[in-house]
Amino acid sequence: MAIAKLTVTVVDCPDPTALARFYQQVLGGELKHEGEKWVDLFLPGEARLAFQEAPGFVPPSWPSAKDSQQLHLDLRVTDMAEAQERVLALGARPLDLDDDGGKRDFRVFADPAGHPFCLIHP
Repeated sequence: MAIAKLTVTVVDCPDPTALARFYQQVLGGELKHEGEKWVDLFLPGEARLAFQEAPGFVPPSWPSAKDSQQLHLDLRVTDMAEAQERVLALGARPLDLDDDGGKRDFRVFADPAGHPFCLIHP
């Protein structure tokens, strides 16, 4: 029997509204509480991401043997080339685009606040 149910994934960042807008453009959904220290992004279905202002925020390093990246999001896409072009245009930064000639099904990026995320292609 489960002890709890996951209701939201919260992401610390320096500017909650800006980062929430980035992910809204990537994932869709509806923003609530823009301009506040906590911004919710209600995604299609039951998923929700929240973005919390964190004074003194330091982005995780990736990859690093001595520093932890803490967590990352895996985002499934239907067209890797198109998705890559679009997230880069929105302000993502490439971290690892070497997909080994198409043998590896993911590419790694950092969002505008520096959190790593992967685009995954089936």
